[in-house]
Amino acid sequence: MQIAVGIATAGRPQMVRAVLDELRRQARRPDRIVVCAPASADVEGIAADEKTEIVVGPRGLTRQRNAILGRLAEFDAAVFFDDDFLPSPSYLAVVEEVFLAHPDICMVTGRLIADGIIGPGLPLDEARRRLAAPDLPGETEADLETVTNGYGCNMAVRLAPVRQGQCRFDERLPLYGWLEDLDFSRQLARHGRIVKAAGARGVHLGIKHGRQSGVRLGYSQIANPIYLSWKGTCSWPHALRLMSRNIAANLARSLKPEPYIDRVGRTVGNIKAFRDLIAGRLDPERIMEL
Repeated sequence: MQIAVGIATAGRPQMVRAVLDELRRQARRPDRIVVCAPASADVEGIAADEKTEIVVGPRGLTRQRNAILGRLAEFDAAVFFDDDFLPSPSYLAVVEEVFLAHPDICMVTGRLIADGIIGPGLPLDEARRRLAAPDLPGETEADLETVTNGYGCNMAVRLAPVRQGQCRFDERLPLYGWLEDLDFSRQLARHGRIVKAAGARGVHLGIKHGRQSGVRLGYSQIANPIYLSWKGTCSWPHALRLMSRNIAANLARSLKPEPYIDRVGRTVGNIKAFRDLIAGRLDPERIMEL
């Protein structure tokens, strides 16, 4: 297979360089790496070569990932990594093995050894230490689990069904593009299975620098699931679970918030979204005005 790796980034050139270092350690090297950033400063110190392409273009995760897809006409699979995700050395080899052995699988997402997004984030040295730790007992690389969607920080897609179904990341989910992975997964699920592969291991650092404001994310926590339910890629029960969980967390922790999360801003964003819903003007793109 011809396999490309796509990395959308903004404001983290040092982190991207670390991810590229890990990709050089892959047992199965990528046939191409495409890094897409909104400005040249975002890829400072990253050199293009015969297998690494730098695309300076749109801002926003969904737009950047679509720009990457547009560069992969001759490839069989694309593996999307966040700019703060470190894959294990066998990650791409496992993805290739799964796609070759199971023609009905259209998306593979990996197993997270650690995910810093649910806490203050992981330092690079800690992420590398966890990546080097031995596998969990009783788990083999061949283990596959059917899942509803891929996790956006690490998901591999077979490109033939992407082209057949004209699947694209929804650019109406701007900036951080919250739930873009769910939306894209459910588009692609019409053409095959989505699985989690135990052997495709990695660490998501969950770096907080460079993420959107608390008010914007709070608005997206309401606007995006409602929009995707109207669109048909997120069920209403799932949307309600997502919204209620986030509203409860934001309200409960606003008086004593975590130092790395703007709970007050998220609560304000939640309220603004409900006001817009009542007024009939709820729109994911409204965060550009906040």
